[in-house]
Amino acid sequence: MKRIKIFDTTLRDGEQSPGCSMHINEKIEIALQLEKLGVDVIEAGFAVSSEGDFKSVKAVAQAVKNCSVASLSRCVKGDIDASYNALKDAQSPRLHLFLATSPLHMQYKLKMSPEQVLERVEQSVKYAKSLVNDIEFSAEDAARSEPEFLAKVFSVAIKSGATVINVPDTVGYATPQEMKELVEYLIKHIDGIEKVDISAHNHNDLGLACANSLAMVLGGATQIECTINGIGERAGNTSLEEVVMALKTRESFYNAYTTINTKEIYRASRLVSNIIGVPIPPTKPIVGANAFAHESGVHQHAVLSNPLTYEIMRPEDVGVPQNKIVLGKHSGRHAFSEHLKSAGYDLAPEQIDEYFFKFKALADKKKYVSHKDIEALMTGTAKNISAGYELVDFDMTSSKTSKSTATITINTPQGIKTATESGNGPVESAFLAIKKALKKDIVLFDFHINSITEGQDALGEASVKLSYQGNTATGRGVSVDVLEAALFAFIDGLNKLQDDD
Repeated sequence: MKRIKIFDTTLRDGEQSPGCSMHINEKIEIALQLEKLGVDVIEAGFAVSSEGDFKSVKAVAQAVKNCSVASLSRCVKGDIDASYNALKDAQSPRLHLFLATSPLHMQYKLKMSPEQVLERVEQSVKYAKSLVNDIEFSAEDAARSEPEFLAKVFSVAIKSGATVINVPDTVGYATPQEMKELVEYLIKHIDGIEKVDISAHNHNDLGLACANSLAMVLGGATQIECTINGIGERAGNTSLEEVVMALKTRESFYNAYTTINTKEIYRASRLVSNIIGVPIPPTKPIVGANAFAHESGVHQHAVLSNPLTYEIMRPEDVGVPQNKIVLGKHSGRHAFSEHLKSAGYDLAPEQIDEYFFKFKALADKKKYVSHKDIEALMTGTAKNISAGYELVDFDMTSSKTSKSTATITINTPQGIKTATESGNGPVESAFLAIKKALKKDIVLFDFHINSITEGQDALGEASVKLSYQGNTATGRGVSVDVLEAALFAFIDGLNKLQDDD
């Protein structure tokens, strides 16, 4: 069997999805979880695109020790230099270069002839190779490129020093059969193909990203590029959890395997969802709430007799927590610590103390605390984000016959600030009061609130997306009081915006 390498681009291609921007410390938190997951490569960003992206790539490169870290670059010297400078501290740096090769892109986007493209690829890959050894070259829009020309481009890239060639379906247009046949053609027609990895990078515009990537494995690909929860531009990218579990579940069919620690999949999925503020659909394969649920009586009877009747994999295979201890306000630190350990959290004693304090505060408000409640307390709030703003107090009124009002008190770097505002509901009035207190024209362009668990005492999880002076941030808050959760989310977002100033 051949080993399939997993190249995760959640922090680069995934973040390009509208509304999925991440704070630098959140990127580090995700990168460390990806490292625990066992991915082979983390694409940390597009270093030249902004100062923030450069800093993020550099920070991830310094934090990660057990897998390669990549930065994307156009075939432009300035891009390559920026990526190299950001990756210098990485244990295993990879420069990822790309240039379009389809007739459509060459004519209308690049305004370059095929000969000019070949020359640019040769110059750029050779220059990148003079800086680091591990070079990936991507032929943008490969799926709509002429196969003969594509083979020439990849042959030049390999001769110039590329160690990985990437064959992307950039616009999500191709079918599995076409991508399989394209890989098979390239293997037969590329000079030096036996010396490099062949990578699959598929977008999900027609819902075929995962199928296309698996078909490319059948055709001979040895690396899959993907994202947690399938996030990415437009309809998203190949979903890591789907391709990994497809290869694990159907290992004998694909005659291939990955070295992913699948028991870390669920935690990685929840972490990314919490950080970007995008809930996971219940029917999402592998990680959705309904993925291992059975409501039909016929199904339930069969599953109770033998889970294999309707479950092709077990919840524990992907790290879905199995509750065995009921936690409440009388639970001690030891029981709490054991629960965290069984759920896969590896924390220092002082970290356990910090979360135990939060757990006890929640347990005073709820009869029982579920694993989902604890998970919500522990994930999605990046460490080391400045606590420049802190909610001190709030007072809200709401009525069907008159506008709502809110009085909000916040501790700021300039001292305690209080303001009162009215609006169409308590949430709007509270946000307006905060803006008034801070005297900042912060824009709220998205707001979500979800119930984490069932029942009247369910923990509410709020997420907001804020914008201020060109910067955007996602804030998150949890509380049994949904209005308090919304305020926590707003404050969390403000602190991230402050860090970006």
